[in-house]
Amino acid sequence: MTSYETSTRLHGAHDVPEGLPTQVTIYEVGPRDGLQNEKSLVPTDVKAEFVRRLVTAGLPVVEATSFVHPRWVPQLADAAELMTMLGEDGRDHPVLVPNERGLDRALELGMRHVAVFGSATETFAQKNLNRSLDEQFAMFEPTVRRAREAGLDVRAYVSMCFGDPWEGAVPVQQVVDVGTRLFDLGASQLSLGDTIGVGTANQVTALVTAFTDAGMTTDQLALHFHDTYGQALANAYAGLQAGITTYDASAGGLGGCPYAKSATGNLATEDLVWLLTGLGIEHGVDLEQLVATSTWMAGHLGRPSPSAVVRALGGTAGPAQSPG
Repeated sequence: MTSYETSTRLHGAHDVPEGLPTQVTIYEVGPRDGLQNEKSLVPTDVKAEFVRRLVTAGLPVVEATSFVHPRWVPQLADAAELMTMLGEDGRDHPVLVPNERGLDRALELGMRHVAVFGSATETFAQKNLNRSLDEQFAMFEPTVRRAREAGLDVRAYVSMCFGDPWEGAVPVQQVVDVGTRLFDLGASQLSLGDTIGVGTANQVTALVTAFTDAGMTTDQLALHFHDTYGQALANAYAGLQAGITTYDASAGGLGGCPYAKSATGNLATEDLVWLLTGLGIEHGVDLEQLVATSTWMAGHLGRPSPSAVVRALGGTAGPAQSPG
């Protein structure tokens, strides 16, 4: 059954509400951001199968891993082995590179897409990067420059855009200053992260407006939500209203942040797909295959998926009903 047929059976056909985009890109982060905080090590062959299943389900972008030092994120210590296992196709999957050493490893394996991960706040920069807010740019500049010179595409993440567990509310202008500076190093896209999931729809609108007022376009921005307070879908809808067409999400709602203990799961890809389908927005993902993949991974992790849609379609909440 195709993605269109699956979506139509569950939802029926709908016209996209006026003012919303007709198509979005889902940037799948489950294999990297979803698994990095797991307490037990996931076998490399299971990770490789996870990536392959996500691609088969129609996810256009699947971020596979991070070339971070294994002391900091033990779960991703097998990054090189994983990318080798994925073969030639693996070279098109984005990987996170925290610094030049990580970039060196990515270049050795012929990767074509890399990402760097900055902070909008001083405290998180110190805890996550061992750099000050200002010093992080000196670390990222040669990494981004060398990646671009080698012909790689570079994405930039900026974390703690909506709130910081140590500093509290983060001024919008501070986020814009950090984000535009990070983007201007040479990135093709900037992902704005609600790392601890405290953001609200009004904040999303204000932040996107501030970035566009600063000269960035909506196609240069992506949004990355966590569902700590149950606001991820509402925030995604606010992003759609603001014209954002790229959303980070994690299959089954997996994830968190090793350096921010209050950060719970990412926005579940299935929940986002359900929202988009109900709005008539094209996304290209086969929901049934995606749910099956997340259910399969939950079995390997030994616990149920936190995604509401996975729980519903996985048979624990009765037959599916059309939303709205």
